[in-house]
Amino acid sequence: MFIYNITTKVDHQILEDWLKWEKEIHIPEIIATGCFYDHRFYELLEHEQEDGKTFVIQFFAKTKSDYEKYNHEYASELRQKSFEKWNYQTVSFRTLFQNVQ
Repeated sequence: MFIYNITTKVDHQILEDWLKWEKEIHIPEIIATGCFYDHRFYELLEHEQEDGKTFVIQFFAKTKSDYEKYNHEYASELRQKSFEKWNYQTVSFRTLFQNVQ
């Protein structure tokens, strides 16, 4: 299993709108690509800062090629949509994890 992890810091001024957009629009768009079979959405605790809250969204892919397909075919467009919607009111970084057994 591969986990595509997006960590995002969100400005307090847009927090409620961003949460709604993530849940109703952005996450469903990512899942609709067919590259991921599930996701989890977390709020980072014990790390709140005055300028925003931090969230983690993890998308689960069965294979690395599923993740690579997403990255090559869909990621740029979806990141651009996010930037156009929120501009610099959010800051994200992305990582890829592999399940270790």
